[in-house]
Amino acid sequence: MLDSLLTMLHYDFMIRAIVVGGLVSLCSALLGTSLVLKRYSMIGDGLSHVGFAVAYAMQLTPMSVSIPVCVLAAFFLLQLEESSKIKGDAATALLCSGALAIGVMTVSLTTGMNTDVCNYMFGSILAISPSDLRLSVVLSVMVVLLYILFYPRIFAVTFDETFAKASGTNTRFYNMVLAFLTSITIVLGMRMMGTLLISSLIVFPSITAMRVSKNFLSTILLATGLSLFGFLVGISLSYLYNIPTGASIVIIDMLLFFLFLLVEMLRNRRG
Repeated sequence: MLDSLLTMLHYDFMIRAIVVGGLVSLCSALLGTSLVLKRYSMIGDGLSHVGFAVAYAMQLTPMSVSIPVCVLAAFFLLQLEESSKIKGDAATALLCSGALAIGVMTVSLTTGMNTDVCNYMFGSILAISPSDLRLSVVLSVMVVLLYILFYPRIFAVTFDETFAKASGTNTRFYNMVLAFLTSITIVLGMRMMGTLLISSLIVFPSITAMRVSKNFLSTILLATGLSLFGFLVGISLSYLYNIPTGASIVIIDMLLFFLFLLVEMLRNRRG
């Protein structure tokens, strides 16, 4: 098995998938805790479906158009929450279902359900091109650096936005920063995880880490480790047994969640 795993590094598409997947897993774990606590755990589905719908409606390469479209959609989602009674995941669900319906209708009227559409919906490591790799590295580094730079303010708007606003923090700006970083991460992960599975990359590591961690920073650090571990094991299983990459990663993340849930239950019983 070890020889087989080493052999996969001989393929350029696997190296691209490992680099992009590792970076996306890192970014997702950093942002996931804030998104879950702010009840935006399903934002990945909403934004990825928007990117899918617009890309096929305009007949453009998904990666080239999804980034600006998803950023605008994230800002729209933020504005919708602030200016109406539709909050959190409810607003995301409206955006998600509406965009998916538009995307499916567009596909049915144009190309039909071809292989490229299926790869975009469910993910494929073969879909990551050299240009995607270069763009992903640049944008992932940008996401990590901006997150570190704005970490204290992101922490503030995550836990007590009202107090942060009262203390003079521009909460709207930092919410927009969080939405911007999330949009970039979602787009980068769509080609590998697919539009239907990308939210799991944000949600599972964070809620798993929350089972045992007691503070924000330790949750983020543990979620990062779990996310990278789940990705590496998932992509390895995908290569060894010829199974879908996105689904493999999600299943590993699910197993880790139930394992940590069991640890939490045992610890509570002893306490």
